[in-house]
Amino acid sequence: MTDHRQGPRRRGHGELEALVLSALHGAEGPATAGWVQERLGGELAYTTVITILTRLLAKGAVTRERAGRSFAWTPASDQAGLAAHKMRKVLDGEHDREAVLASFVTGLGPDDERLLRELLGQSRGERAD
Repeated sequence: MTDHRQGPRRRGHGELEALVLSALHGAEGPATAGWVQERLGGELAYTTVITILTRLLAKGAVTRERAGRSFAWTPASDQAGLAAHKMRKVLDGEHDREAVLASFVTGLGPDDERLLRELLGQSRGERAD
């Protein structure tokens, strides 16, 4: 029998970081931690939002600037850059990079594989200049 009296589900740091980054991407400019907290429905404590933003700053995922006695936070890259950063982080955590990359590429659909080949060709062409 399942106990339905459990408290709220505990989320991992990666999930909380993604929520905070998503909120920042929805801002029209630099946003304060209070704005992020409010945007997330107030479900996270202000100190939790600050901790997450500080971790994201250390990872290079956000930047900050002084805004009075506080800081205003901005994503360091767009959604595509953030996704690429996550992919590199996963790859960096693996011992057999070749096997991981090979598995990734063979799992791509024909259109994505063609696009990847085009992008790699452009990258090589730029380096030759």
